[in-house]
Amino acid sequence: MSIRLRLTAWYTCILAVTLILFGSAVYGVVHFYTFSKVKSNLEEQSKQIQPNLVLYISQGELKFDIGGLSATSGFQSSQIFGQLHDYNNNRDLITENLGRMKKTFPVPSAKNAFNVDSFETFRLNGNPFMVYQKPVVVQNQLIGFLQLAVWTGHEEELLSLLRSILIISATIMVLMATTFGLFLARKSIAPIGKVIEAADQIQKGSDLSVRIAYDGPQDEIGQLINTVNNMLGRMEGFYKNLEDSYAAQRRFVSDASHELRTPLTTIRGNVDLLQRMWSKDDGSERPNLDEETMHQMTLEAVNDIADESKRMSRLVSDMLSLARADTGRTFEKQPVPLEILVEEVARRAKMLPRTAEWITGDFSILNGVYVNGNKDYMQQMLFIFIENAFKYTPEGQVVFDAFIYKNQVGIRISDTGIGMDKEEVPHIFERFYRADQSRGVTEGIGLGLSIAKWIIDELEGSVEVVTRLGEGTTFVIWLPIVFPTPLE
Repeated sequence: MSIRLRLTAWYTCILAVTLILFGSAVYGVVHFYTFSKVKSNLEEQSKQIQPNLVLYISQGELKFDIGGLSATSGFQSSQIFGQLHDYNNNRDLITENLGRMKKTFPVPSAKNAFNVDSFETFRLNGNPFMVYQKPVVVQNQLIGFLQLAVWTGHEEELLSLLRSILIISATIMVLMATTFGLFLARKSIAPIGKVIEAADQIQKGSDLSVRIAYDGPQDEIGQLINTVNNMLGRMEGFYKNLEDSYAAQRRFVSDASHELRTPLTTIRGNVDLLQRMWSKDDGSERPNLDEETMHQMTLEAVNDIADESKRMSRLVSDMLSLARADTGRTFEKQPVPLEILVEEVARRAKMLPRTAEWITGDFSILNGVYVNGNKDYMQQMLFIFIENAFKYTPEGQVVFDAFIYKNQVGIRISDTGIGMDKEEVPHIFERFYRADQSRGVTEGIGLGLSIAKWIIDELEGSVEVVTRLGEGTTFVIWLPIVFPTPLE
């Protein structure tokens, strides 16, 4: 059974029970009030006629007349049906109107009549009567049994009409409640159907861009739909990031394979050359070269193998660093004195192979400035930017300086090299990315800036890039300044 039917059934049952209780209460009150008035009038009549009845019986008269009753009793004498049973003579004295019906009321035995003082309902010839019964006692002896009755046809008709009205009204109200309940339940639960439809559409088509349209009130259903839409948004973003990660992984493997293929091919070619030159057991013909030429070619091949091995070693080391970054591994941090670190980097960078002029600024402004980081990783990050500047500045100059702004220190590496297009700037920190004009011109594998960006992120810093094609590039690394714990 659907929720709509269950809700409607519950509402209908609750309403039906409420109507039954209400109708029963109304019917009971009307019934009680109607017959209470009849009973009180009958009891009052019995008190008025009982002394005369005793007199009639004691004198042995058979006359039984209830005329001349009090007008305050609420009955006319012709409306009261009377019956007096004489236990001594075992006979019934009845009023004229009861005699016309040719029926009498049942009378209890003398043994049981002593304690009877109650109201009963009887039917004579199908007519309803309310009967008040009371024993007639003289000097503690039962001499008769009085029964006064009133025809209650009007009261029965009134109660029957009331009962019919209550039943018909309750039935109509239940039917209307069921109809409107189904309509309202369907209208209220309709948004949930949209949720089911959207979920089914996602299940069949894997389209996480589906959203549930809802313009109703922000009740429980509205909150549910908003939650589902937010969940779909998060899932869409998650799967998009996952797909981007898979794509980046495939691209990473492809680029790594491509970068490894070149040095491996070079090493394999040089090894084959050395085998042909110096092997004597494989039956291949040795080159017809003199010893000096063979020695020179051997030295060149060994140098090529050494260079390519170093290149492969750097590539594997960089890939290992990025793999550690991908797994969420980080490095230990502690306050690092920045002046000492950048001066050491500037001194060591002076020894790097370059064709551009190396210019350093005044680092004394960094005296007493500390950065929460790792000395080795920070040096690696700075050398990546400096080596890139040397690599892409065949002539001109490379400037290395620093400055302080608010609570941050900016380390700047600027060059007058080949520069880049502004469209390339968002991609320079991607793995294996190199500007198109630099491919095949300068050496590199395109992992350095990715590693540098990871280190900057771990240091909770940022990097700015300003570049213009043919004029040069400026990198500014922003790092937050911290203060070391005082030594005790």
